[in-house]
Amino acid sequence: MSNFIVVTSGKGGVGKTTTAINLAIAMNSFDEDVTLVDANLTTPNVGLHLGAPVVPVTLNHVLSGKADLIDSIYEHESGTKIIPASLSIKELKELNDRDLITTARDLRKISDTVIFDCAAGLGSEALTTISIADDVIIVTNPEMPAVTDALKTAKIAEEMNKNVLGVIITKVEGRKSEMSLESISEMLELPILGVVPRDDKVQTALAMRNAVLLTHPNSKVAHSYMEIAAKLLDKELPKKRGFFSKLLGL
Repeated sequence: MSNFIVVTSGKGGVGKTTTAINLAIAMNSFDEDVTLVDANLTTPNVGLHLGAPVVPVTLNHVLSGKADLIDSIYEHESGTKIIPASLSIKELKELNDRDLITTARDLRKISDTVIFDCAAGLGSEALTTISIADDVIIVTNPEMPAVTDALKTAKIAEEMNKNVLGVIITKVEGRKSEMSLESISEMLELPILGVVPRDDKVQTALAMRNAVLLTHPNSKVAHSYMEIAAKLLDKELPKKRGFFSKLLGL
């Protein structure tokens, strides 16, 4: 049976999708069988990030009963399996996000680990995705509004009896105006799984339509995601030489 990890956030723009993508690819590099699902049905971005905004079959087709789950799975160059959602407004209107609960039974059969890029906030779409989670990871920035929203998300996930693994803090610059890691951890009452620095290479990777872990494997941000994946899988980081060769397919 698969382990469902939902990557969520209290608000948009904190780097949730970037985190879900790079975490999935990083875990896959440790030989973990991983599938990344774009469960942000309202505003899906996984396909945009990875250079495939439009594909023949999406999660939307599966949820509406128009296609089988197996037909919506695509293999990324990294070997990670991806199930994208549709950008079509017409297909969005035909959806009921509760159908994800039914589809979850089949999703458990496709990989050892399934990572869901959840919709931001606490609307019905996000809550439905959290409801099928085994584990929840919350992404936030070191700013009071983002951390406050992350706290709400954590409390609701806990009320739903979900295991909140911890928080990933992204876009960290080290400015005095930022909340300290200690303050964030105390406020959320959660362990910090990792800290990801703000880096223009993330935007460059987006322009290149690929994960920063692949476009800039030597960057600090890529190393941060590898460290987080290693911690989640309880594995040691590979030596750089072998890791980068594998990641780049050399």
